[in-house]
Amino acid sequence: MLLSTTDVIQGAVIDSYLGIVTAEVVYGSNFLRDFLASIRDIVGGRTGSYERLFEEGQRKALEEIEQRAQRLGADAVIGIEIDTGTINVDQSGVLLLITATGTAVKIR
Repeated sequence: MLLSTTDVIQGAVIDSYLGIVTAEVVYGSNFLRDFLASIRDIVGGRTGSYERLFEEGQRKALEEIEQRAQRLGADAVIGIEIDTGTINVDQSGVLLLITATGTAVKIR
């Protein structure tokens, strides 16, 4: 299946739009990862553990919208947008949220 951030696919014709597909991936906070990230905040630099977490979350979100589009009979998902954010649970932590949204289409 073709996944694209664009709203057109070069060389293909969109026969039908099957609907919007979305996927949400949520991760709980992790004390060790949060502690190491806070050290990075003090000394500077990138936080590799969070970068890997968001990379994994984006990959899983794309896999999920692909599966949902396949259930609709789609050949492609166009106009994909990936958003990230946090949800404050309480004073002890946050949840990390990765959302992917796109339009499932039939192409020829």
